[in-house]
Amino acid sequence: MGTEYGAEQIQILEGLEAVRKRPGMYIGSTSVRGLHHLVYEIVDNSVDEALAGFCDVIDVTINEDNSITVIDDGRGIPVDIQKKAGKSAVEVVFTILHAGGKFGNGGYKVSGGLHGVGASVVNALSEWLEVEIYKDGKVYRQRYERGKTVKDLEIIGECPLDKHGTKVHFLPDKEIFEETVFDYDTLKIRLRETAFLTKNLKIVLRDNREEKHEKTFHYEGGIQEFVTYLNRGKTPLFNQVIYCEGTKDGVYVEVAMQHNDSYTENIYTFVNNINTPEGGTHLVGFKNALTKTFNDYARKNKLLKENETNLAGEDIREGLTSIISVKIEEPQFEGQTKQKLGNSEARGAVDAIVSEQLTYFLEQNPAAAKAICEKSVLAQRARAAARKARELTRRKTALDVMSLPGKLADCTDKDPANCEIYIVEGDSAGGSAKDARNKANQAILPLRGKILNVEKARLDKIYANAEIRAMITAFGTGIHEDFDITKLRYHKIILMTDADVDGAHISTLLLTFIYRFMPELIKQGYVYLAQPPLFKLEKNKRIWYAYSPEELNDILSEVGRDTNNKIQRYKGLGEMDAEQLWETTMDPERRILLRVTMDDETASELDLTFTTLMGDQVEPRREFIETNAKFGTLDI
Repeated sequence: MGTEYGAEQIQILEGLEAVRKRPGMYIGSTSVRGLHHLVYEIVDNSVDEALAGFCDVIDVTINEDNSITVIDDGRGIPVDIQKKAGKSAVEVVFTILHAGGKFGNGGYKVSGGLHGVGASVVNALSEWLEVEIYKDGKVYRQRYERGKTVKDLEIIGECPLDKHGTKVHFLPDKEIFEETVFDYDTLKIRLRETAFLTKNLKIVLRDNREEKHEKTFHYEGGIQEFVTYLNRGKTPLFNQVIYCEGTKDGVYVEVAMQHNDSYTENIYTFVNNINTPEGGTHLVGFKNALTKTFNDYARKNKLLKENETNLAGEDIREGLTSIISVKIEEPQFEGQTKQKLGNSEARGAVDAIVSEQLTYFLEQNPAAAKAICEKSVLAQRARAAARKARELTRRKTALDVMSLPGKLADCTDKDPANCEIYIVEGDSAGGSAKDARNKANQAILPLRGKILNVEKARLDKIYANAEIRAMITAFGTGIHEDFDITKLRYHKIILMTDADVDGAHISTLLLTFIYRFMPELIKQGYVYLAQPPLFKLEKNKRIWYAYSPEELNDILSEVGRDTNNKIQRYKGLGEMDAEQLWETTMDPERRILLRVTMDDETASELDLTFTTLMGDQVEPRREFIETNAKFGTLDI
């Protein structure tokens, strides 16, 4: 590990002014998401030190004033003078855009940080930033304000000779960010993922604000432990996590996988520790290896008969949880959002390493191999049945112009951008909603009872379910491989259920279905939750609606608490007449809608939440509810 890392490994490409003018270009947005991105940028620089073999511990603290401190025990940013800039390398890294040890010159072999953009962008978007470096028995410090250097790098003290590393302390700028309060759980999810992807690296997260939290992430098993963590709400088909590792054509490949008894596949791909939600060449190589290896094994061991067709990739991947992590010196990203790996050598490397090591695993573990092959054959049969059901649905649609579900009260406007559909539980609420709606652009689809829990059903059962079929037909997009967002008939899909425990359960069932089979609807912001009021207060012929007990208290404080108050607690939507439902829940001028969002950065955690809430395992569900109960309201 004797690679030189001094000022000459730091290259300069351009200046900083643009960052404050167009922050969204550099950190995605100035919302809460962009705010947290600042922390990831600094942490990623420390992780690069760990990947290079020089850092064991990263310490992240949210301070009382919502400033952030990140300390690592890496080599410490170089402090010598960078000749081209005529300033210390530290100052170059923090004040010049595209400066960093990540553009060749032997600073880093692989790096996850944003190509050296990170440190200077965080500095530019902070009210102030202080960096301390521990190196060669000395402590160096420099301070910047809104990206500008306040004073030269100075030596402020001494430290033991064996102490080395970097400490960065910054306060995000209120002039830039809409919100400057950090969310502990958001950071926790991202840092846990980072620790899983960098085995043996220890990351400590501390929250020194009022609630006080501390969590240490340290996984010697790396991505194998990540798979176990993601599968904890499911029942694995076999106890072992299959692990493949190797280097080919300059690409270091790590793959961990384990099948469980669910029907959904969960594959997460990373390049240099950066999530690639759109996959890419590494994912293609993995899928090729998996399909080829399992079919070869099934044929050789007579688990597939001669007259049976080969297993399709999706049959083999049913119930598979897998992490694919590659390290590559110069990653090329494709697509508008740069979330897809394009390097062709990654495909060959993953394919070769997984094929060889998976073949070996299957031969050594015939019971596990047989269990996976048998599950895949059942998946193949279910897929054939689902295809028939789907073709039947398609044929009906082609023959029958009036193919929309009978219980749908559609709207007259045909421009999806103007239209919204309310999915309403129960016929009585459906009746009120049909009377209350604006017929021009509000459609109503009443559902009877609780829909199928898709977390526990294969595709053929899902297609056979009348309530789900009604939704698929009404939305117009199709599901699964047929999904086409351009055919969406309504740009607002509003789930309207009772404000009680049953209503929450029905919402969760509906969201689980949309998340598993039409995730793009959520990603593109078309899914909403209606917020019906909990209380109606009547006094002296005037009416107020309250959406929470706190709001009711506020209204009572204003109007006075006395015997004239008539308070009604709504148990369900059916208790409201059409006029009340329109006023409180459906009138675009007055209603409250919650948009359902999902973030690629927390995809693995989101999947785990759905599995925990809707899967078979009781214990993880109980733990989840106990942990999160304080964030919800339960009316008994």
